[in-house]
Amino acid sequence: MAETHTLKTPDGTLYYEVRGSGPAVVLTGAPMDAGPFEALADLLATERTVITHDPRGIGRSPLDDPAQDSTPELRADDLVALLDAVGVERADLLGSSGGAVTTLAAATRHPGRFGTIVAHEPPLLELLPDAVEQRASTEEIIATYHRDGIMAAFGAFMVNAGFPLPEEGEGEGQAPPEQEPGEQESADAHRFFAHELRGTTRHVPDVEALRDGPARVVVGLGVESAMLLTDRTSRALAKALGVEPVMFPGGHGGFEDDPRGFAEVLRRVLS
Repeated sequence: MAETHTLKTPDGTLYYEVRGSGPAVVLTGAPMDAGPFEALADLLATERTVITHDPRGIGRSPLDDPAQDSTPELRADDLVALLDAVGVERADLLGSSGGAVTTLAAATRHPGRFGTIVAHEPPLLELLPDAVEQRASTEEIIATYHRDGIMAAFGAFMVNAGFPLPEEGEGEGQAPPEQEPGEQESADAHRFFAHELRGTTRHVPDVEALRDGPARVVVGLGVESAMLLTDRTSRALAKALGVEPVMFPGGHGGFEDDPRGFAEVLRRVLS
């Protein structure tokens, strides 16, 4: 059973959950909230203190200024604030998607606070040879949101990211349902498209600092993600760091689709 907490920060409030006991590990996403990590967190809590949270401006973590952009650097600072609140000096860290970009910022911004960092499928578009084209595609997705709304923007995002559309397959990564999202889903989508997507995908990691810093950086990649843009970005990061990516079960959301298999690989990586 998770203990739920809130933490007041200088610019908002962070909702977070704590499970288990033992060496600490933080599970973080962006814009994903704590919910999809629940099954994985329960499995890891048998031997670890597991911290999950809603990132700034998402779900139960409101910002004082809703117009404030969410950057990997600010989200990295939030992770350290959570460690301080829980009374943990040093933790391991798993981030997925935008949360993986957060972890890379944390490794260089707060050296010494993290042991092993697993960056699972970070969308680091600036590392790609077609970065200029990808940047333009991201700007068009954002423009689509402002012009045509959430559903059109999600459709454009899914296509650019390489996820199959409904007529091509079912399951993880398919386009959003046709019904309009609820109030919270709409608010979270607005945060993502208007205040988070650009800053996350334009982040350029300090590769030299990641290689030479005290944290051990592992690049995670789903075995079913070969068609995704994040397969390319993950492999580009691994190549820059001079390491091989560690393969995890499933695709971009493997921690949710196969939490037990994902936990087995993560345990080996963190041991």
